[in-house]
Amino acid sequence: MPFPHASQALARFTVLDLTRVRSGPTCVRQLADWGANVIKIEMPPDDSGAEGPGGPREGSDFQNLHRNKRSMTLNMKDPAGKAALLRMVEKADVVVENFRPDVKARLGIDYESLKKVNKRIVYGSISGFGQDGPYASRPGFDQIAQGMGGLMSITGLPGQGPVRVGIPIADLTAGLFCALGILTALHEREVSGEGQWVQTSLLQAQIFMLDFQASRWLQNHEVAKQAGNDHPTSIPTGVFKTSDGHINIATTGTVIWERFCKAMNAPALLENPDYKTGKLRSQHRKKLNAEIDTYTEKKSSQEWIDLFNKAGVPTGPIYSIDQVFADEQVKHLGIAQSTPKKDGSPLNVVGQPFTLSRTNSSIAVRPPELGEHTDEVLKEFGFSAGEIDALRKAKAV
Repeated sequence: MPFPHASQALARFTVLDLTRVRSGPTCVRQLADWGANVIKIEMPPDDSGAEGPGGPREGSDFQNLHRNKRSMTLNMKDPAGKAALLRMVEKADVVVENFRPDVKARLGIDYESLKKVNKRIVYGSISGFGQDGPYASRPGFDQIAQGMGGLMSITGLPGQGPVRVGIPIADLTAGLFCALGILTALHEREVSGEGQWVQTSLLQAQIFMLDFQASRWLQNHEVAKQAGNDHPTSIPTGVFKTSDGHINIATTGTVIWERFCKAMNAPALLENPDYKTGKLRSQHRKKLNAEIDTYTEKKSSQEWIDLFNKAGVPTGPIYSIDQVFADEQVKHLGIAQSTPKKDGSPLNVVGQPFTLSRTNSSIAVRPPELGEHTDEVLKEFGFSAGEIDALRKAKAV
């Protein structure tokens, strides 16, 4: 039975996935969800019983990261295993890895080595700090990148001290940027006929995600600081108290500021000379926020959300994770998707955040068991039954 593709958008591409943990699997998940033939290459099981990198295979994290892929085992440290990998590279389009730079060179599976086997190969690499330079050999970790990339210095309440973001944002964005780079290289290959090396790192991804905070320093030499829930430039924008909790309100620019005051029936705020311009509202931020709270505390969160949205003032609830997936708009978007597990029960995962009108993505198959497709994949790459048996006897697979 042929392996079902999650989409036809990338179905013509074969990807060899050598990645581990999160940033690399995040990259490859993008390719798998859009239909690429992704083969997750893992080390054969040992006798230690230890979990591989990335946590328990049956855990929710692993299951969410590795849908729409097949798994085979291959010991790349074994000469027969490495030879088998090189034979697969001959027919593949993409290889993705997130080893430390020195590791892949030592194994002989670096870009220059694989390019000799297949000049059309697109080779995606994610590292902690870059493939060369003074920090190249350092092990990478998301929170380290958050700190070195400046994010922890601008996250949290003023004076609170450094605060990490509640998701592994450097890992995730590095994975997404690597996927974008791979797609760009594949597109360019259609013109040049040659592949190339796509490189990104947790540090680069995190710095890029600073966006306007980075440009404030690069262009104006302004060092952003912690602003808590208050937006650093659009004021008043932040979290405000209601009679039964809190809501987010965003009042960017004069027109929305006026709508906001009128919707709240607060002419005193609109007429106050301290709040006449955006610059003045910024200067008097604390005082203004405190005054707004005296109004918003008089109604429930839902009352204000309905009222402000009707008036054209951006506002919304502050959900816990369970409330996110209970929201009617989230249900309508269908981002929570499921596929049957091996026992037939549903596996619920987060689907893709964008759609295509003709070749959309799906959760076509559950995450694979370790080495579940080894023989199947090797046969597809032209290995005979005898060759597969020899690899097994050599414990190369």
